[in-house]
Amino acid sequence: MDPLELERQVGKLVTAMTTRNLEIGRDLVADLATRLTPEGLAGVMLISLERLLRFDAVAFLWTVEHLIPETTAQEIRKLTALTVCQRLIGKGFRPGQDFSTDLNGQLLLNRKARAAVLG
Repeated sequence: MDPLELERQVGKLVTAMTTRNLEIGRDLVADLATRLTPEGLAGVMLISLERLLRFDAVAFLWTVEHLIPETTAQEIRKLTALTVCQRLIGKGFRPGQDFSTDLNGQLLLNRKARAAVLG
């Protein structure tokens, strides 16, 4: 997907999320799922959620609760866990000792790593 098309799709998703229109949102997600890999769909959803969070936290929560398919939510968890792991490694934390992930992609952190992520 080229940058202009990405911007169009994110704009459509953010509009559906903002209006909390479940039918339109599901149709958009289903269409994207036919054209993108699961990772690609998760990436588009993450960008859309990040934009939405900046100006409508209530719509963000609605979207997380109602619009994101479970398979896409799992991909989002994997992508975000990977990013967090890379940042932790960059800060000197060690995989397997300070942090790891479980089979579901859930990030497991010791106290120091948790403080670095949340602080």
